[in-house]
Amino acid sequence: MTAIPIGVTVNGSDHTFPEPISLRALLETLNLPCQGVAVAVDGALFPKSRWDEPVGRGWEIEVLTAVQGG
Repeated sequence: MTAIPIGVTVNGSDHTFPEPISLRALLETLNLPCQGVAVAVDGALFPKSRWDEPVGRGWEIEVLTAVQGG
């Protein structure tokens, strides 16, 4: 049985992965930080406790970093 590629959008850019991938591995593969960030999936906060779960096809993922300002 052939795996169906996983297509997702990360920070507005489309990406395809040949096999299931966890959110944590996706961030590492794309050289995005895993510390000091929040992740939203389809507009809702995705808790860090779930980052080892596989991403779903078609997810819209936003990696958000805190910005200090005054």
